[in-house]
Amino acid sequence: MVVDDHPMWREGVARDLAEAGHEVVASCGEGRQAVRVVAAARPDVVVLDLQLPDISGVEVIRGVRAAWPSARVLMLSASGEQQGVLDAVKAGATGYLLKSAGHAEFLDAVRRTAAGEPVFTPGLAGLVLGEYRRLAAAGGPQSQQDDGTPRLTERETEVLRLVAKGMSYKQIAGRLGLSHRTVQNHVQNTLGKLQLHNRVELTRYAIERGLDD
Repeated sequence: MVVDDHPMWREGVARDLAEAGHEVVASCGEGRQAVRVVAAARPDVVVLDLQLPDISGVEVIRGVRAAWPSARVLMLSASGEQQGVLDAVKAGATGYLLKSAGHAEFLDAVRRTAAGEPVFTPGLAGLVLGEYRRLAAAGGPQSQQDDGTPRLTERETEVLRLVAKGMSYKQIAGRLGLSHRTVQNHVQNTLGKLQLHNRVELTRYAIERGLDD
């Protein structure tokens, strides 16, 4: 699903996705429209602009997550302003890509977002991880593990540590001698146990508990 208020840009993105073999199930020019149709369209990935004429992209993320929680959101914006990036990720975006990205980089980002991997334009990943570390150091509300937190297996914890270091599924698989699918399964099991929605939230969870050391 493509959400952008510039028709030529929106149509170009939709065309690129279709030519790459993806099905574009909806195309919207306004945020409220996107929130209204997302549950019916049931997209795997929402490619979303941050600046929209009616409501902000951050508000759209929250609406999408409420209406169709299975959707993963890839921000595709001309703005790399720090607060906008952090607000989008905190609202539930899986990745954030600048519109200056190349064609191949964009399509790769869509594929990785669909797989649940956090995707960021170079430089933005460090910004997000730095903010999570700052929140953890400040003693945020989730900085201490509750007694009721589900117990992870040794392997799940090992995979979680590498996720927190920003490694891809392929890199983790190579490091641990596992298949790509096995790593995905461990991540999905961990998300389910911790009641988290994506790898960005999982990374924050790990950093807050010092697992990225």
